Amino acid sequence: MEKENVELYQKLREIVAQYLPEDVSVNDIKVNSHFTQELNINSANLVDIVLDVEDAFDIMLENEDMDGMQTVEDALTIISQKITQ
Repeated sequence: MEKENVELYQKLREIVAQYLPEDVSVNDIKVNSHFTQELNINSANLVDIVLDVEDAFDIMLENEDMDGMQTVEDALTIISQKITQ
Protein backbone atom coordinates (compact mmCIF):
# COMPACT_ATOMS: atom_id res chain seq x y z
CA MET A 1 0.00 0.00 0.00
CA GLU A 2 1.32 3.46 -0.87
CA LYS A 3 2.17 5.84 1.98
CA GLU A 4 -0.79 8.09 1.13
CA ASN A 5 -3.15 5.10 1.16
CA VAL A 6 -1.74 3.88 4.47
CA GLU A 7 -2.51 7.29 5.99
CA LEU A 8 -6.05 7.24 4.56
CA TYR A 9 -6.54 3.70 5.88
CA GLN A 10 -5.34 4.64 9.37
CA LYS A 11 -7.62 7.67 9.48
CA LEU A 12 -10.61 5.66 8.21
CA ARG A 13 -9.83 2.87 10.66
CA GLU A 14 -9.95 5.34 13.58
CA ILE A 15 -13.36 6.57 12.42
CA VAL A 16 -14.79 3.07 11.95
CA ALA A 17 -13.40 1.89 15.31
CA GLN A 18 -15.69 4.33 17.15
CA TYR A 19 -18.77 2.57 15.76
CA LEU A 20 -17.80 -1.06 16.26
CA PRO A 21 -20.14 -3.12 18.43
CA GLU A 22 -18.64 -4.59 21.62
CA ASP A 23 -18.19 -8.04 20.06
CA VAL A 24 -15.91 -6.72 17.28
CA SER A 25 -12.30 -5.73 17.88
CA VAL A 26 -10.53 -2.83 16.20
CA ASN A 27 -8.05 -5.49 15.04
CA ASP A 28 -10.85 -6.96 12.92
CA ILE A 29 -10.82 -3.89 10.67
CA LYS A 30 -8.96 -5.01 7.55
CA VAL A 31 -8.82 -3.50 4.07
CA ASN A 32 -11.24 -6.15 2.76
CA SER A 33 -13.63 -6.02 5.76
CA HIS A 34 -17.31 -5.64 4.90
CA PHE A 35 -18.89 -2.94 7.08
CA THR A 36 -22.22 -4.63 7.84
CA GLN A 37 -21.46 -8.32 7.37
CA GLU A 38 -18.03 -8.64 9.01
CA LEU A 39 -17.79 -5.60 11.27
CA ASN A 40 -21.48 -5.75 12.31
CA ILE A 41 -21.97 -2.02 11.79
CA ASN A 42 -25.66 -1.15 11.56
CA SER A 43 -27.06 1.21 8.93
CA ALA A 44 -27.46 4.13 11.38
CA ASN A 45 -23.81 3.89 12.36
CA LEU A 46 -22.84 3.56 8.71
CA VAL A 47 -24.45 6.95 8.09
CA ASP A 48 -22.46 8.36 11.02
CA ILE A 49 -19.27 6.92 9.53
CA VAL A 50 -20.06 8.59 6.20
CA LEU A 51 -20.62 11.95 7.94
CA ASP A 52 -17.37 11.58 9.90
CA VAL A 53 -15.51 10.64 6.70
CA GLU A 54 -16.84 13.77 5.00
CA ASP A 55 -15.60 15.92 7.89
CA ALA A 56 -12.26 14.17 8.35
CA PHE A 57 -11.31 14.21 4.67
CA ASP A 58 -13.14 17.46 3.76
CA ILE A 59 -15.09 15.78 0.96
CA MET A 60 -18.73 15.47 -0.05
CA LEU A 61 -20.16 11.98 -0.60
CA GLU A 62 -23.15 11.46 -2.88
CA ASN A 63 -25.81 8.77 -2.42
CA GLU A 64 -24.18 6.54 -5.04
CA ASP A 65 -20.86 6.85 -3.17
CA MET A 66 -22.56 5.70 0.02
CA ASP A 67 -24.23 2.80 -1.81
CA GLY A 68 -20.82 1.78 -3.14
CA MET A 69 -19.17 1.76 0.28
CA GLN A 70 -19.61 -1.88 1.20
CA THR A 71 -16.06 -2.61 2.36
CA VAL A 72 -13.18 -0.63 3.86
CA GLU A 73 -11.43 -0.91 0.49
CA ASP A 74 -14.48 0.56 -1.30
CA ALA A 75 -14.43 3.48 1.11
CA LEU A 76 -10.70 4.06 0.57
CA THR A 77 -11.17 4.05 -3.22
CA ILE A 78 -14.03 6.56 -3.03
CA ILE A 79 -12.15 8.81 -0.56
CA SER A 80 -9.06 8.73 -2.79
CA GLN A 81 -11.11 9.70 -5.86
CA LYS A 82 -12.83 12.54 -4.01
CA ILE A 83 -9.59 13.94 -2.61
CA THR A 84 -7.95 14.06 -6.04
CA GLN A 85 -10.91 15.75 -7.78
